[in-house]
Amino acid sequence: MWHTHPLGQTLIVTAGLGWVQREGGPIEEIRPGDVVWFPPGLKHWHGASPSTAMSHIAVQESVNGKNVDWLEKVSDEQYRR
Repeated sequence: MWHTHPLGQTLIVTAGLGWVQREGGPIEEIRPGDVVWFPPGLKHWHGASPSTAMSHIAVQESVNGKNVDWLEKVSDEQYRR
């Protein structure tokens, strides 16, 4: 799912192979040990690659009890790019 975070988000990849994409940008590969920062309000998604699972630690703070705004589903076309 595309989403944003009011105070940003940090991902720490712990296992596998994953993908991240920032709105308007290319899909980027992420691997164990990678740390990814998404600034506040930046529309993005992250998940496993088509052939490999991915585990990560996600760190984000809340504003008034809310830490994420879920948006539309990542389409198959977007995922295959």
